[in-house]
Amino acid sequence: MTTPARAAAFVGALGITLTLTACGAAPTNDSATVDGKNIATAASAADAGGMDALVAAAKKEGVLNAIALPRDWANYGAIIDGFTAKYGIKVTVENPDASSQDEINAVKTRKGQDRAPDVLDLGASFAQAAAAEGLTAPYKVAAFDKIPETQRDAQGRWFNDYGGYVSIGCDAKRVKVCPQTFADLLKPDYKGQVALNGNPTKSGSAFGGVYAAALANGGSFDDIQPGIDFFGKLKDNGNYNPVESTPATVEKGETPISIDWDYLNSGYAEQFSSKGIDWKVAVPSDGVYAQFYAQAINKDAPHPAAARLWQEYLYSAEGQNLWLKGHARPVLMPAMTADGTIDKAAAAALPAVEGTPKFPTEQQTAKAKETLAQGWAAAVSG
Repeated sequence: MTTPARAAAFVGALGITLTLTACGAAPTNDSATVDGKNIATAASAADAGGMDALVAAAKKEGVLNAIALPRDWANYGAIIDGFTAKYGIKVTVENPDASSQDEINAVKTRKGQDRAPDVLDLGASFAQAAAAEGLTAPYKVAAFDKIPETQRDAQGRWFNDYGGYVSIGCDAKRVKVCPQTFADLLKPDYKGQVALNGNPTKSGSAFGGVYAAALANGGSFDDIQPGIDFFGKLKDNGNYNPVESTPATVEKGETPISIDWDYLNSGYAEQFSSKGIDWKVAVPSDGVYAQFYAQAINKDAPHPAAARLWQEYLYSAEGQNLWLKGHARPVLMPAMTADGTIDKAAAAALPAVEGTPKFPTEQQTAKAKETLAQGWAAAVSG
């Protein structure tokens, strides 16, 4: 069983430290220039000579290097298979359980190597940081203007793709009364049961969990400290479970209460129903926090055409509906609902949430990450 991404944080599947400095020859890319167009700097399909030219160049490359894409995360397995079936391009996924920070490290340490990742799937704060460091290439997919302005970089160095709300998953056969709010999690009934999906200083999902806890406890997008303090209280009263939740820990009962994205918790409910696990999902009303994961292209991608074609596929109606079938909310959902291309059955199956989601700015997430880096370990250690 595959473990969710962004939670492993520097540890490989065999429990050893992941090394990102392996040797590899610099790529020799025949598709870098097609009909006088430099694919490696193309900021749109038009810059690459049009979609037909981009498809031809990507097929010539024949490979897409990806990292941190578990097949059981938001329907990535079907998305990868769909891309390969449509274009005949092999998608290689290294270390599916890597964190967002691992992805950024791979871009830096493998620059100029043919093993460098072509594309990145990052927590929003990590995508913004990567763009600020000049690691990602400006590129605007055909549907770029349909992505809300608050969910994309104006230059196209990153753009949100799919996401959801922080939720509380609960094994109803192991927990008598499942918690519905962050306030509930402090009750003595939940000793040693409340887990996060990863370390919030390295994991986008765990970062979202702490931010949501902050909103539930008097904090704001400008102040994540109450969220850190909340988990400190969980640790002090014995409710915090330091085991990072994964499909395996959920199935084994090691993490009977897991704070995670609603699409992952909803996926567990579907995945484990046949195994006798009654997994309930609640979006806490006292800490409503939504976050999307962002896509980006490595500025030095060894397969620049395949990288750009991958983005076009993800933001097509086909790709967006595949996210939806994985219980995630595609960023183009409002536009697709309006034009009738949305998968209505999959949309109706999403957990109900009231209100319109709001998102922190780049400055607010950067500040929150600094605060977490300074105070998280002290809050939950000991």
